[in-house]
Amino acid sequence: MNCFQAVILLIVLTFTRFAMAEGTLNVWPNLAPGETTSSMGSAQPAPANEQPPVTRIEGITKPTLTIHLANKPNGSGIVILPGGGFGKVVPDKEGTEAAAWLNDLGFAAFVLSYRTKQGSVEAGWERPLQDAQRAMALIRHRAGQWGLDQNRIGLLGFSAGGQVATRLLSAGEKLTYPAIDAVDHVSHWPNFVLLVYPWNIYDPGRRDLIEGISVPRNCPPTFLVHTDDDRSSSLGAILFYRGLKELGIPSELHVYGNGGHGYGLRAVQGSQISSWPNHAAHWLLRLQQN
Repeated sequence: MNCFQAVILLIVLTFTRFAMAEGTLNVWPNLAPGETTSSMGSAQPAPANEQPPVTRIEGITKPTLTIHLANKPNGSGIVILPGGGFGKVVPDKEGTEAAAWLNDLGFAAFVLSYRTKQGSVEAGWERPLQDAQRAMALIRHRAGQWGLDQNRIGLLGFSAGGQVATRLLSAGEKLTYPAIDAVDHVSHWPNFVLLVYPWNIYDPGRRDLIEGISVPRNCPPTFLVHTDDDRSSSLGAILFYRGLKELGIPSELHVYGNGGHGYGLRAVQGSQISSWPNHAAHWLLRLQQN
């Protein structure tokens, strides 16, 4: 670690709280589907005026999960899908910081650094969706290793990760890649889902959810958060909630008046958005009691 990296790490430790990883898992046993390289990516330089700085990893072709276990476990686990617009992944602000919060609630957390978009032609969500399906099945397959109940494995998606989560739900139990081993014969279906400012799931032309996203009849209970002033319209979260409500699926929706996009669990000046984790904690703990 050079001096610059040491200073950045000190700043992050000073201004934020995140869960230290207790290990890292490779999502795929060999190369991920369609890949010819195996790279965990590299960090983009942080803007000079960004305090605290946010980590942005690009060029990921080897997806990994970092493991964050609770001191007082409740037997449940959650896979976290950070945001980043598909061209990068934000593993701290929308990953390890959320893992620390979940650990305090008793949940084991697994932060997924999924593959990032490499070209201008491909749909950015396709490879992250494969990685998310595989990650969910992998955690369920190895649940006993961490003392987790296979029927209490959830999914938390921020921004672009939220879109991936909705696409995973829309695809149902169907894998979007050829099965390669025993892990892929384990269900990747989440038992509950949290969608935090899911990115661009509303199509203004259709005045509906974007093509490829719909609420399945067997959708698990879902918690949604958005803001009214988010340029990625809150109508996507609202329409997804409407579908849940129409199907009688226990869910909860919070749309704040302001707060923008990309806040993670952090406070935004002049907004009440940082209260969403309290609402989510109440929802999660109530869900665990049922």
